[in-house]
Amino acid sequence: MSDHRVLIAGSEVSPDHFINNQRVSSESTFEDRSPLDWNLKLADVARGGAREADLAITAAVEAFPAWAGLSHQDRGVFLHRLADLIDANVEKIAAVECLDMAMLEESLRLRVIGRGARNFRAYADLASAYHSRKWDSNTTHNSVFRMPAGPTVVITPWNAPFMLSTWKCAPALAAGNTVVLKPAEWSPLSCSMLMDLVLEAGFPPGVFNVVQGLGSEVGAALVSDERVRRISFTGSPATGKYIGVAAATNLVPFTAELGGKGAFVVYEDADLEAAAQKAAVMYDDAGQVCLAGTRIIVQESIRDEFLERFRRHTEAHVMGDSRDPATTLSPLIHPTHFERVDGFVQRARQNGDTILWGGEPRGEGLWYQPTLIAPKSNDSEIVQSEVFGPVLSFQTFTDEAEAIKLANSTKYGLSSMVWTEDSAKADRFGEQVRAGTIWVNCFLIRDLTAPFGGCGISGIGREGGDYALDFYSDLKTYQVKEGTTHG
Repeated sequence: MSDHRVLIAGSEVSPDHFINNQRVSSESTFEDRSPLDWNLKLADVARGGAREADLAITAAVEAFPAWAGLSHQDRGVFLHRLADLIDANVEKIAAVECLDMAMLEESLRLRVIGRGARNFRAYADLASAYHSRKWDSNTTHNSVFRMPAGPTVVITPWNAPFMLSTWKCAPALAAGNTVVLKPAEWSPLSCSMLMDLVLEAGFPPGVFNVVQGLGSEVGAALVSDERVRRISFTGSPATGKYIGVAAATNLVPFTAELGGKGAFVVYEDADLEAAAQKAAVMYDDAGQVCLAGTRIIVQESIRDEFLERFRRHTEAHVMGDSRDPATTLSPLIHPTHFERVDGFVQRARQNGDTILWGGEPRGEGLWYQPTLIAPKSNDSEIVQSEVFGPVLSFQTFTDEAEAIKLANSTKYGLSSMVWTEDSAKADRFGEQVRAGTIWVNCFLIRDLTAPFGGCGISGIGREGGDYALDFYSDLKTYQVKEGTTHG
């Protein structure tokens, strides 16, 4: 048991695990530094391994029967209480996550952290409102029930870590599962703060746990444990494949969101100003957004006019300290990721692709200029691989068939956007483009009841709404012979 705390952005934050409602330390630690100033070490965070994975899963296993035995309404009391506590602590969580991950503090405070509270409320209410399917057939009365699946492992990415963790953990808990959450090692602190609120909300021990550490160590131990009955992951395709093998070994249902390379298609009949303004939004959060439309694909007839408008909106961005409300572009998360992003740009130059703007770091630190690259061909790496930085590609098309062909020309399929005033044209795009989400004349408008996930190497499975609650449940068919009487 540990009560070690570190003062970060005015809040005392535990760098330790949270297992069975207690803080647990490890023999070794890893450094967590701020992307806003890499010389600023935020904490030495507990580095878990097989021991901590076993402790957390054991706690989740022991807590599962009682948690699963509660009614949806009784579990909802805990989830609503946690949501209220999140709302009461938005500013503190936003300040810490801003230092830890470098997302704009104003965005975190006004939109992102509060989404975590909405996730818990929404799934608590959806679970309580569930009505089983009932029908008669073959002289039986039939019903379908959801059964809590069991201990669940959730592994989340370093971008928007608080919100994305609640997005996965809320439906798992609402469905009656106990949870072990492993946050990304590059931004672990806001999830640790969530555990303080879990304790304050009165959750029973073992229901909701966090283990810190590296994916290759504690993450591997968690996903390979045969006691785990659900796994949900967001991250890279390479890691997703590894986790998928571990899940298959134990016959564990597995959902994965593995990034994207979204098409941002603009037809000549579109509102060009609106489209250009939204294209510049693709640079937000330093381009570290899986749903972003990173392939700008514009009809040839409007190429020059669109580029002029797009450049003007891009130049309006302000790179700076994410705590400053004037800043619109944050730094990249980590020096390793910075080198990865720059590597894509340097290889594009060597490949003969054209840098239309940007293409260089900005001064000291982890800031990178908004960059637009016209590829030599559609086979260029900059078109086919996810950069996850402020680097977009720019292509043109002549007709509808070519636009759809280009949109479908990568192995990814998480999201796409189309800009046109012709609803029939938009419908044809929506029908023919393979992506988990397609937006028409808008971006990042989400409904929590809608399915979310990707096609191709963007992932498997769907979460969101009843789709998530079904995933975190086992379905049972209950048949009663007609005429059966109650004793």
